[in-house]
Amino acid sequence: MARILVSMPDKFLESIDKLADIEQRSRSELVREALRSYIKKSNAASPKQAADNAKILESLLD
Repeated sequence: MARILVSMPDKFLESIDKLADIEQRSRSELVREALRSYIKKSNAASPKQAADNAKILESLLD
């Protein structure tokens, strides 16, 4: 399995870690699941919807 390096705000990472702890999963598994969901939705969505979804994800990182 390949590894990647992703930068994100500390508060966002804290939220991910809290949720992973609550769900008793690893941070990596939680992020993989979120990306699988995003890809599935993007593949089914129109290009405009995919762009809107990208903007929503970006706003979550702010």
